[in-house]
Amino acid sequence: MIFMKLSDLDLFIRTADNGNITSAARELDISPAAASAAIKRLELQLGCSLFIRSTRKLRLTSAGERYLPHCRRALAELMDAQQALEQDKTQLSGVLNISVSSDFGRNLLLPWLDEFMAQHPQLSISLNASDSLSDFYHDRVDVALRYGKPDDSSLVAFPICETERIICASPLYIERHGRPERPEDLADHNCLLYLLGNRTYDLWSFTHNQAAMKIRVQGNRICNDADLVHRWAVSGQGIALKSRLDMTLDLRAGKVIELLSGYATEPANLWLICPNRNQITPAVLMFRDMLRQRCKALLEN
Repeated sequence: MIFMKLSDLDLFIRTADNGNITSAARELDISPAAASAAIKRLELQLGCSLFIRSTRKLRLTSAGERYLPHCRRALAELMDAQQALEQDKTQLSGVLNISVSSDFGRNLLLPWLDEFMAQHPQLSISLNASDSLSDFYHDRVDVALRYGKPDDSSLVAFPICETERIICASPLYIERHGRPERPEDLADHNCLLYLLGNRTYDLWSFTHNQAAMKIRVQGNRICNDADLVHRWAVSGQGIALKSRLDMTLDLRAGKVIELLSGYATEPANLWLICPNRNQITPAVLMFRDMLRQRCKALLEN
């Protein structure tokens, strides 16, 4: 079996079209000497002469004339195959099964998904909006979007963005109940509590001047849906501990106000999680890149 360099075949075609090696070499940005050596190498591999050489011009031998159309077809098919592979990278198809937290999914991801699918009309999305931790095998999930890096080292986790949790409330709540100035003041306020599994997140952590503290809070509303906690905060029902990413649009619109900004809270970095490396398809990678761009733009604007 003879293995030939594609660049040599391309040069052969260009030399035949131009009638001389110098013009073909110029088109490929190589020296005439290198081009002449490539043609000789190809002839040696084929065991025949492809050109009749004269002082001014090259012309094809009978063998070269027979060989030329085969070269054209072969290179054209290879170019078609390469273009098809490139299209596979940009024109996604199939079904992407996504698990996403309720708040991020409903209030941020949905319009982003609309544009993503408009760019890839052959792609279908199966979306599971829930705050419960996904079972990748039972729930048939390809990727999950969650705050916090997973503890399971067998999972593949892509960082999407770095952000933190904030304490926030609506102007209406602050007008009615006042504004806490220190974390200790939260004891006198109605805090909106989030429930995940059997755990109620009522112990809020703060850092100030390198000193860490934990404050036990209470309130009259508890929910296992982060989006409902979000809505309660916007409607003036209490004070919430939420991801800045989830609340960015409301902060910008003045629907909620950040409180205790001098006190750092826990990070809320967003991760895209896959069950294993076999699940990292072109659709997953493009979805990841879209999320990174969108989250960065949202937090920076």
